[in-house]
Amino acid sequence: MVDWEDAFANGAYIDGAEAYPPAWAAAAEAFRATARVRLDLPYDSASRARYDLFEPAAAPLGLVVFVHGGYWLRFDKSTWSHLAAGPVAAGWAVALPSYTLAPEARISEITAQIGRAITVASAEVDGPIVLAGHSAGGHLVTRMACADGPLPPQVQGRVAHVLSLSGLHDLRPLRATQMNPKLRLSADEAARESPALLDPAPGLRISAWVGGHERPEFLRQSALLREAWARKGADARLVVEAGLHHFNVIDGLTRPDSALTHALLGQSGL
Repeated sequence: MVDWEDAFANGAYIDGAEAYPPAWAAAAEAFRATARVRLDLPYDSASRARYDLFEPAAAPLGLVVFVHGGYWLRFDKSTWSHLAAGPVAAGWAVALPSYTLAPEARISEITAQIGRAITVASAEVDGPIVLAGHSAGGHLVTRMACADGPLPPQVQGRVAHVLSLSGLHDLRPLRATQMNPKLRLSADEAARESPALLDPAPGLRISAWVGGHERPEFLRQSALLREAWARKGADARLVVEAGLHHFNVIDGLTRPDSALTHALLGQSGL
């Protein structure tokens, strides 16, 4: 029998895990202090329905949208501003949305909210759109790439790449964790919100990127998405970055010359 509580317990297997959240927040604040940014732009009427838009010095090459994780239960956009640094230095605008957290919102409602955030942000920046998300954020951006995703056709048609960082693509096991009283996942919703069980939208490029030192369940989830969607004809890739774990697999986004930033923006062979 699988211990699903342990399977999703990232921090328990990362040395110094407790130091990461304050370090992220400090790095994010420092980046905002020097960046060209418009803060707290509304995309919906909900109190947390706000996004920050970071802009490069020249006209942007396109729009990156980064969606944060935290098991749909924690964090907001302000903890992750520094992850815009790499794409902004490479000439792209970056939008970071917050969203209503569980239990106030169900995961299906958060999915719809992120669709609205991307749609509103897309009107601010011309050119291609690239989506990235970490952990639960990886789930949310991958849901945008599903055939039944919430993006309107004119926005979906601009999406050039979707990159899920250590994403959750099969939500069914979460029903067996202590998080589910807040997530409120029914069997039906868990299946309907699991990208690996759904059809990919045609014509999109999908990357599942995961650290080699992640928990086995996160390695499984990334491999599952690639296999399921590649078998359905999608351009789906799996990248296992050696030596990284769930809390530092995102670090490459802070640098324009990292393999992660190059892959995200389509500047490598990935």
